[in-house]
Order: sequence, then structure tokens, then C-alpha cells
Amino acid sequence: MLTGDLNRTQLGAPPTLDPNKTMMGTAPSLNATQTIKPTQCPVCKTFNPAGVMFCVDCGLIFDRALPPDAFGAPAVQLPFLVEQSGREHPLRPGTTVVGREGDIMISDGRASRRHAQLTQNEGAVTVEDLGSTNGTKVNGQALAQGERRSLNGGEKISFGGVEMQLALPGQKGGNTTQVFGSNKTAAISAPPVKEVPPAKLVGEGLSIPLRKGANIFGRKAESDVQISDPYVSGKHGLIEITDDGVYVTDTGSSNGTMLNDAKLVPNMRTQVQPDDVIRLGSKEFRVELATKK
Repeated sequence: MLTGDLNRTQLGAPPTLDPNKTMMGTAPSLNATQTIKPTQCPVCKTFNPAGVMFCVDCGLIFDRALPPDAFGAPAVQLPFLVEQSGREHPLRPGTTVVGREGDIMISDGRASRRHAQLTQNEGAVTVEDLGSTNGTKVNGQALAQGERRSLNGGEKISFGGVEMQLALPGQKGGNTTQVFGSNKTAAISAPPVKEVPPAKLVGEGLSIPLRKGANIFGRKAESDVQISDPYVSGKHGLIEITDDGVYVTDTGSSNGTMLNDAKLVPNMRTQVQPDDVIRLGSKEFRVELATKK
């Protein structure tokens, strides 16, 4: 028989927390702010919008080369093309096109729009010329049309005169780059030494490097030295840098080439002295030789 008041609130012991019991909580609010972190590329350190598949700066493909979370990514090792300035261009898995309009862009008139391609497959890298105007060379040896050459790392590849070096990960004695879990890039050995050109064509606010041997100058983009001027022919002439000195040759241009106040005879090789002025229409240039240390 109950003796207590049925209308009276009774206080009992507090409920105990059962670790084996599933507790239902409140659902997340639609008004709650959730933070989505951008993805930082471990190669070039660029912060990319969340959810992108590749780096907007260097082109590293995240879904192939990295796990979804680049902040906690393990070490990543990729082949690189290294410019003489030390700038690195990672090679994507599969095919990477090099050229003025390639995956790796070269802002130089000597390179064709789609100059060459490098193919990476399970650690093996090959290079193939794509019918470029000025050709592709590996350690000074020109590639034949349609030839695909295997690379072992450390080779110097010339794309129409623009030279880069291939660095493979884990290679001893090479200029190899590794990316560590701390998101810091460290070079295993010293970076490539920047080569100083033997001479420069200077004038009109320009300073254009000249390589040893023949340098074609003209208005066309395929020229070694491109000079955008209506008085300059598509293929205007040659400037040669040799051990014996500097020589200029007019190759039959429409408006001719002046050396100081004298007009050059077409196809006649003429030596240039340090203070001589090369005139192309209204533009004036001088050849400056590199200072020997």
C-alpha cells in the first residue's frame, strides 16, 4: 500500500553513466561554421583551394602523387627538370609536355609551342622530341625524329637551346630533391650551378644572353635572339661567339645591318670589336663579353 503523496515530486539518485550504452546527442546546427583548410603543395608551397586535384602553380597532381590531406602527407619524391637558375619543375605521372605552350612552359623564342615530352612510368623516364624547329638534345646529342630516349638522371636536356637538368629522386651524386613530411624541401647535394653566358646582346632596354657558337637573330619567334621590330627580317643575321672573337653576318635581310656607320655586305662574316654598334633599323645594340674570373 502506497503511503506517499501521489502528486508530490520525488527526488531519486542521479542517473549513472553506462560506458556500454549509446548516448544520443544533438545534431550539428546548420548555422555552425566549419573550417575547411586549403591544401598546401609540398613541392612549391602554394596554398590551393580545398578540393582541387592539382597545384595551381606547379601542376603537381594531388590525387595521384599525394593522399587527400597534404598537411599530413608522407615524403613525396618526384623527378624534376631543374633550370640553370635552380627553379624546379616536377614531372607528372604519365606525359609532361615541355614548350612555350606546354605543361612546363619555356618563355624563349628558341623553343617550339609543343617542343618535347617526357614520359614517367613506374620510375622510368624517357624524352621524345615532338617535331620542334630547333630540336632537342640530351647531353649535346640531338634526338632523331620519333626517337624516344631513356634517361637515368643527371642528363642535361636542351630544348632548342634552353637547357635543363633531370633530377631523379634517391639518386646518389645527382642534384636530387626530396620533399619530407615537414613540408620543407631539401637538396641532397648542391643545387645546379647557374652558368654565365659568354656574351650578351645589350641595347634598347634589353640584355639577351648569347651562347657560344652561332646565334640566329631576327623577328621570328624561332630565332635564338628575337627582336620585334618591323625593320628586322624574320631571319635577319647571325652573331657568332668564338674563341677568336665575335662575328656578325647579315644573311640577306630586307633592310640590311649596319656596323657603326658601314652597311654590311650580305653573307660576309665581319668581326665585331668591343665598342662597335650594331644597328638594325633605328635600334642599336652592343655585344658585351662576360668578365673572366
